[in-house]
Amino acid sequence: MKKLSLALCEILLVTAAAQAADNFLGTWTLNVAKSKYDPGPAPKSQTTILETIADGSTKERGDRVNADGSRTQWEWTAKFDGKDYPVKGDPSRDSGSIRKIDDYTVEITNKKAGKVMNVAHITIARDGKSRDSNVTGMDGQGRPVHNTLLWERQ
Repeated sequence: MKKLSLALCEILLVTAAAQAADNFLGTWTLNVAKSKYDPGPAPKSQTTILETIADGSTKERGDRVNADGSRTQWEWTAKFDGKDYPVKGDPSRDSGSIRKIDDYTVEITNKKAGKVMNVAHITIARDGKSRDSNVTGMDGQGRPVHNTLLWERQ
């Protein structure tokens, strides 16, 4: 009976993590006009694609056109376990971790050279069509940031 209870608990935990990941997955486009960058400047555009890969990890591919017209493209694969995973291509961070808060909320901690740069609290709307990201901490130049971003699912 104990083995059955433990197995049921494990199934429920895996299902709950998968639900958060499912809500988070897809192609997301930043609505720059409805987002607030403090201190700024805001990028011209940004798209992020999130997908599940074979081992259950979530893979993020990002493409941002910065305010100056330059482009930043990055890739990151992580599990919802709060552990650090390497980020490739983003000069403002070299690793990050993600953890589930609930079925509609996740927290991402971005680091550079082992130092926490910023934390993003991401909340997906119940209808799944949008998400808000509140980012606090420091930017790549060491300035304090408090960005409020609105993303739309494509």
